[in-house]
Amino acid sequence: MTTRLASLAAATAAALGAFAAAPALAQEPKVLKIAFLGSEDDEDYDGSQVFKTFVEAGSNGSLAVEIYPNGRFCSNADECSEALLDGRLDIYITTNGGLAGWYPPAQFLDLPYLFPNDAVAECVFDGPLTQKLRAAVLEEVGAARLMAISNTGGWRNIATTSKTVRGPDDVAGLKLRTIGADVQIELVKALGGSPTPIAWPEVYTSLATGVVDGTKNGITDIVNMKFHDHLKHIVLDGHAYMGALWWMSEESFQNLDDAEKRIVFDGFQELKWTARQAPKLKAVAAYAAFRAAGGEIYTPTPQERAAFQQAAQPVWAWYEKNFGREWIDAAQSEIAACEASLDAAFQAAAQ
Repeated sequence: MTTRLASLAAATAAALGAFAAAPALAQEPKVLKIAFLGSEDDEDYDGSQVFKTFVEAGSNGSLAVEIYPNGRFCSNADECSEALLDGRLDIYITTNGGLAGWYPPAQFLDLPYLFPNDAVAECVFDGPLTQKLRAAVLEEVGAARLMAISNTGGWRNIATTSKTVRGPDDVAGLKLRTIGADVQIELVKALGGSPTPIAWPEVYTSLATGVVDGTKNGITDIVNMKFHDHLKHIVLDGHAYMGALWWMSEESFQNLDDAEKRIVFDGFQELKWTARQAPKLKAVAAYAAFRAAGGEIYTPTPQERAAFQQAAQPVWAWYEKNFGREWIDAAQSEIAACEASLDAAFQAAAQ
């Protein structure tokens, strides 16, 4: 009997505890809406899922995360940006070039052949340069806070439907799809091509109908969007690291208490690490799928790579003329520091 009474007392206490906690449990969570134009196959979605799991668990239910891929919340970059800036959307991702619409000097991130490899780029984006960019955009725009920089699609390479590109001379006369960012347009011009800005949802049809002869994208984006139905040649010139800048509405961020802000910050770190690694893992299968569809992948020689870099110098001159050297110098300083740090780590490991 004693055991049964003890069990009953415990059950009653639990029920009363649950009843007492009911108002707190019933409180509606703060909802954070994430939107992007990529599909569920993209690293943006992978990172968002990790963010959602981390934030919802870490906040013990005070925060909920809703994910809207495939343009389900906003159908193009302009709509998504507007929604973020006016507070209807909480989290949005821009490319390096997409940020130019808010803060044109940020186009330094897309200067051709700026970063030598993933390790250096990731080191730079985890350091003072990102803090400087966050402060600059907050001062200029006010409504958007940079939370993290990951990767979306690996590295930009030139991909074409019918012509093999091995050096800059082969780009002459080609109509290449770009976004509307000036640096990307200037690069195609410098290589002798015809830049053709086209919205992301329209790229597949533009390739199919011959509106453009190619694109400048990473392999995972090409395969995820089935562009390899039409693209048959890729040259791995690696002219730009495809940074993914994750923005949070400043209004939404300030609406969080201090504990929630920390959970969200930590969630973005988890998102960043996931989204950086996903393109590297997915690239293996994506390259195989591209070849299986009849595609050719060409790795330029050191001489051909140097020719691409030389041909792209007018883009750097264009940027400096329009925006000065502040951001170029800041980026190159951080790149040098990261290269030295990585070299020191290698030397220590090699002893």
